[in-house]
Amino acid sequence: MQITVKLFAIFQEAFGAEEMQMELEPNARISQVFDRLVTMQPQLAEWRSLTRYALNLEFVEPDTALPDRPIEVALIPPVSGG
Repeated sequence: MQITVKLFAIFQEAFGAEEMQMELEPNARISQVFDRLVTMQPQLAEWRSLTRYALNLEFVEPDTALPDRPIEVALIPPVSGG
């Protein structure tokens, strides 16, 4: 299944892009998106416990199954600012 992955902050810096397309097997979990990114950029592994996930603009847990339809997944690291 083809998904769009929205990247923010550290993820955007690591890949030099705001989004990317990814192919995952049917019945994949949202955590597998993070796993795939870590295989491409191993330094991102330290962000696993700090990252929130969104599926089509709704926050979800890492073990959420991805639906078999066009979707958008966002990886949201902690943010700070003033």
